[in-house]
Amino acid sequence: MRHIPLLIATLAALPGAASAQVLDEARFGVTAHNTCVLYCDNSNKEDGPNLNGEIVLNSPDFLDLVWSPRPYAMASLNTAGDTSFAGAGLYWNWDFAGGWSFEPGLGYVVHDGELDFPFPQGDPRNDPVSAQTVFLGSRDLFRTSLALNRDLSGPWGVQLLFEHYSHGQILGNGRNQGLDNLGVRVIYAFGE
Repeated sequence: MRHIPLLIATLAALPGAASAQVLDEARFGVTAHNTCVLYCDNSNKEDGPNLNGEIVLNSPDFLDLVWSPRPYAMASLNTAGDTSFAGAGLYWNWDFAGGWSFEPGLGYVVHDGELDFPFPQGDPRNDPVSAQTVFLGSRDLFRTSLALNRDLSGPWGVQLLFEHYSHGQILGNGRNQGLDNLGVRVIYAFGE
């Protein structure tokens, strides 16, 4: 899909273009793709893992009204040639113990996965395709995420990440099987 390479190129260019005053963190890691976390009926239909990269910006002043979330841009590339994602959103970060924080997020992504059955509804030729494919129903999806962050020495940290992709019958109609990914990432904080 043409949107994914454009967003990946944008992510690659941002760290060099952004100053430390704007850029807060860079994150890189790996996620298990289409795992059984919340919705297990369609889990394990696609392979993985996904390579995941992201930049997080400092919260601009105008977002103080909604608890100062930090904007992010992300890309998640599936190593098996299944569904990949790219998008942007907001993270809220709450410290709860020394060096530990909880981070919920909400975003918007585009993907290159399947949207609907290749044959008319009820056609038996769909059965083998349906057994191996997640149908997302819309090129646009919401990305909700939860993360547990741990600060390490200096600018480094680690993160345990859960993310759910779905259109929720809001951005599209038809199939909405959704995907769950679970993984770990390394965090590098600029200005530390």
